[in-house]
Amino acid sequence: MSDAEASMQQAAPQPWLYRILTPDGRQSLRRRLLAFLLIPLMLMLMIESLITYSGALIYSNHVHDRDLADTVVGMAQMLSKEDAQGQISEKARFVLDYASEGHNYYSVNSQKNGVLAGNPLLQPPAGASIGNDEPSLFSTAFKHRKLRAASVSVPSESDPSDTLTLTIAETLRDRHQRAREILLLSIPAQALLIAAVFALVWYGVRIGLRALDPLTARLAAREHDLAPIGDADVPVEILPLTRTIDGLFARLRGMLALQERFIADAAHQLRTPLAGLRVHVERAQADPSPATVNDALDHIQRLTNRASRTSTQLLALTRAQSPEHEAGVHTLIDLSRLIPELLSLRIHEAIAAGVDLGYDGPTDPVWIDGDRTTLQELLDNLIDNSLRYAGRNSIVTVAIYLEETRDVCLSIEDNGPGVPAAFLARLGERFFRVPGCHEEGTGLGLAIVQRIAERHHAKVHYLSGSEGGLRVEVLFPPARTSKD
Repeated sequence: MSDAEASMQQAAPQPWLYRILTPDGRQSLRRRLLAFLLIPLMLMLMIESLITYSGALIYSNHVHDRDLADTVVGMAQMLSKEDAQGQISEKARFVLDYASEGHNYYSVNSQKNGVLAGNPLLQPPAGASIGNDEPSLFSTAFKHRKLRAASVSVPSESDPSDTLTLTIAETLRDRHQRAREILLLSIPAQALLIAAVFALVWYGVRIGLRALDPLTARLAAREHDLAPIGDADVPVEILPLTRTIDGLFARLRGMLALQERFIADAAHQLRTPLAGLRVHVERAQADPSPATVNDALDHIQRLTNRASRTSTQLLALTRAQSPEHEAGVHTLIDLSRLIPELLSLRIHEAIAAGVDLGYDGPTDPVWIDGDRTTLQELLDNLIDNSLRYAGRNSIVTVAIYLEETRDVCLSIEDNGPGVPAAFLARLGERFFRVPGCHEEGTGLGLAIVQRIAERHHAKVHYLSGSEGGLRVEVLFPPARTSKD
């Protein structure tokens, strides 16, 4: 990401929750835990308030319905005892007009005389079953107002052949008012409970995070110790983090060990050439005769070349062993095309060494997953080994073929003096050279081959050649991806 993109990303507005959790721009585990607990608790308070209000409204409706039913039954019984002769008395009308609980909507119907009092539009719904002494409750509307009404029919005592039907209705205002009062009474208790829970959560988070203190103290006491943290006093929730840190420590230990080994190898391998350089320089200074100086310069040149090759090989081995290259990107490579191309670069060197360098392989593509640069380094080291130890007038053949297991085999065989069978297993060890070999070398070439092969998930086999020389086989697994 470029600096401009990074600045744009930082300047972009952040979500409101992010700003709440990180007011100072820094992440806080404690704030995140508390915020993610507080927000659900507030939502729970709102939901609980809605549930409480709904329950309170149901209870208020039940109480008001019961009072309304009792009222309409009592009023109906009072009206049935009057001798109204088609009308109700002023006393009854006064009671109906000024009834308690806000019953200011009513109608009185006579089966024989029709509407005796009240609003004629206030009638039970069609099909409603209204029994004697058993009030019927229903919801209706009058002048855009929602009402709750109760109706009851009673026989008239003054005229047994007549039946009076009384309907009384009331608005829903008192019912909602009672529900709101119950809600307002419950909210402080619920808020207090939420606050107590939040305080307990805050205290629990604070105490819970103290479980990290021993681990923090143990890590702070370290200086240069990269040993694994382990799982002894680590909470289960942060085990993935500590195991990731252990993996990082392991990689750091590997890199430090690689660095220490490189320093030790460099000191060991460069000590002899540097000591020889000092000896020959002192010899030339002590005897400035041309013969002595020329001989000293010849030795200095050889020692310089040896030191240069040793340092180059050490760097190549260290690079091949570096963990940074473990996860290198591999691509599809056609060995039947790559190997002849790389061999053509070494023809002149082989001719100068008096070696017949040849190739034997298929014309069809042979695919593997690999890295071209390191494969060239692998092949160069194998060719260097053959050119150096096979000797003049020898034949070196590089071949490619497919095994029955579909593995791809890259082999290099020469007809030189070869390697005794007792030492074949040690080929590939760092700084190992076959006893009795008088050719100059560092003992690192085959070690580099071994490491590059491991990075390609390949296996290296050292065998005796068919004509007595050395045969090196590198077996690559088949390509895991297909070529279109």
